[in-house]
Amino acid sequence: MTGTERETGTRRLGAPPDPSTLDAAERMGVDELRALQLERLQGTLRHAYDNVPHYRTAFDEAGVHPDDCRDLADLARFPTTSKGDLRENYPFGMFAVAREQVRRVHASSGTTGLPTVVGYTEADLDVWATVMARSIRAAGGRPGDVLHNAYGYGLFTGGLGAHYGAERLGCTVVPVSGGMTPRQVQLIRDFEPRVIMVTPSYVLALIDEFENQGMDPRGSSLRIGIFGAEPWTEQMRCEIEDRLDIEAVDIYGLSEVMGPGVAQECVETKDGLHIWEDHFYPEIIDPITGEVLPAGEEGELVFTSLTKEAMPVIRYRTRDLTRLLPGTARPGMRRMQRITGRTDDMIILRGVNVFPTQIEEVVLRTPGLSPHFSLLLTTRGRMDHLTVQVEARPDTPAERRDPAAAEVRKAVKDTVGISVDVTVVDPETLPRSVGKLKRLVDERDRP
Repeated sequence: MTGTERETGTRRLGAPPDPSTLDAAERMGVDELRALQLERLQGTLRHAYDNVPHYRTAFDEAGVHPDDCRDLADLARFPTTSKGDLRENYPFGMFAVAREQVRRVHASSGTTGLPTVVGYTEADLDVWATVMARSIRAAGGRPGDVLHNAYGYGLFTGGLGAHYGAERLGCTVVPVSGGMTPRQVQLIRDFEPRVIMVTPSYVLALIDEFENQGMDPRGSSLRIGIFGAEPWTEQMRCEIEDRLDIEAVDIYGLSEVMGPGVAQECVETKDGLHIWEDHFYPEIIDPITGEVLPAGEEGELVFTSLTKEAMPVIRYRTRDLTRLLPGTARPGMRRMQRITGRTDDMIILRGVNVFPTQIEEVVLRTPGLSPHFSLLLTTRGRMDHLTVQVEARPDTPAERRDPAAAEVRKAVKDTVGISVDVTVVDPETLPRSVGKLKRLVDERDRP
C-alpha cells in the first residue's frame, strides 16, 4: 500500500483527526488563539524586562517597553535575541527566576564556543511534557504504545524531552539513547515497540543493521517514526518509509526555545509542522535586514516563548530557514514548512548558496547510491572546492559507480548551479552518526 493508503491506528491517513483526541488549544479558532497569544506575550515581555538584565538593557536601547505591545504586530519593534546573547550571559544570566526555582538545566554541546545554557522551572517542565505528549499523539502515537527512544540523553534536550512527553501520553518508554546499534536492533525485535524517536540519519543506520543481521526491516513492529534534530528531505522520508514500512513524521524544537516539541508534523496530512502556538509565537524575518516578512515568504524562523518562567526568550533567531503556512490538521495553528537549511550550515561556493539538503535530494534520487554521504570542502589554488563522498548501495555493481557519480555531478550542476567532484565509495565506509549528523567537513586553507 502507498503511504496515504496505510492505516495508522484505526484511521486512514488523510482523514481529519478525531476532535475528541485533541486538547482545548488544538481546537481553538484563530481569533481565540490570537487573543490568548497577546495576553501571554504581554506577560512574557514584562517578565523578561523585570527579571533579566539583558532584556531590560536591550529594550531600553531599542526604545521600547513592554507596555508598548498592544497588538501582536508590535512584537516586531522589540530586539531579537541571538545565540551570542546567551553565550555572553553564560551560564545563568538569562534566567528570570532565582536559581533555587530552577529544577533542571540543559545545555548545547558548545563545539563552537561556550555552550548555551537553558533552565526550567517545575511549571516549564510540565509544559514541555504536555507539548511533547501532544506532538507524539499528533504523530500517531497512542497511550499504551511501546516507544523506543534513541535520542541522546544528558545535556542534549532530545532524550529527556521525548522521554517525559511519552510518559505523559501514557506510553511505555524504552530509554535506549544513542549508540550500540546492534543492541538497539535486538531490543526493537524483542520489545516490539510501535513508535521510534531518533534522528533521521541514525534510523538509516538502524535499517542497515537490520539488513546486516539478515532481517527484513519492514517486518519489525515499528509503525510510527518521529524524526528530528537535523534537516531532512522528502526524498529521505520516502527512503525511510519504503525500507522500514512506517509513517515517518517530522518534529521540531531547539533547546533555546524549549527543546523538541515546539512544532510537529501531523500524521493525518504530513504537510509541514504545526506550531504549538499557545506556547510559542513564530515570525519569519529577512536574515539580512531583520525585517518581518509577509506570510508565505521564506526566511529565518524567529520564536518568542509565551509561557516559559525560568528563561523566557524574546524573538530568538533560530537560523533555520522556512516559511509559515495556514493550518490544516489543526486549522487554528500555523504550519512551518520543513526546514530547508540553516543560515550557519550554508556553504557559499563561488558565489552560490548551497545547503546540504540540496545535495541530499540529488543523491537519494540517483539509482545505486545510498543515503549516506558527506561533503568535503577544500582549497584548490585560490578557489574553494566541494567533493561529495557517497556510499554505493550493497547491491550496486562496480560498473554502476562511475555512471552514478556522473549523474550526481550533472544534477548538482543543473539544479544547484555549482561544479563538484563526486566519489562513490564502498558501503559502510563513511562514519555513522548517533546524534546530530555532521555532513560537512571543512578542510579549507585559512589565511
